[in-house]
Amino acid sequence: MARNVFTSFHYKPDNWRASTVRSIGKIEGNSVATPNKWETVTNGGDAAIKKWINDNMTGKSCVIVLVGENTANRKWINYEIERAWSEKKGIVGIHIHNLKNGNGEKSNKGDNPFDYFDFGSKKFSSVIKCYNPPYTDSQKVYNHIRENIENWIEEAIEIRKNN
Repeated sequence: MARNVFTSFHYKPDNWRASTVRSIGKIEGNSVATPNKWETVTNGGDAAIKKWINDNMTGKSCVIVLVGENTANRKWINYEIERAWSEKKGIVGIHIHNLKNGNGEKSNKGDNPFDYFDFGSKKFSSVIKCYNPPYTDSQKVYNHIRENIENWIEEAIEIRKNN
């Protein structure tokens, strides 16, 4: 059964990669915002962006942070992580830098976004998992995510229940 999840990612550079992960067919969730839709949302300012995030995160059991080169410590990524944690949703990160974008390009590995949050005297990254598929070949990365994403989601939900 596909879990209903919210996907968090840096829109402009990683939208293609995020769509690739969503097309795996193992998750359900917020629809991909087209460039025109996202421009409309962002033109509404911070309040409109928060509303869009809040509306799309409602009813989701887990947030998947798709980690690209510049995902970590971005304002809205941080907001989504904080909101997910406060709402007791599972949270998991997946590095996507080795998935090709629409131009057939990969990117550099980005920092773990959970390193920027504290969980008591520890970092979120000591509690929340962030997976880095062990391949550089885009198809192998895709296959690895496809084979594991459901387990990663279930594990994230379980971790959150216990923390």
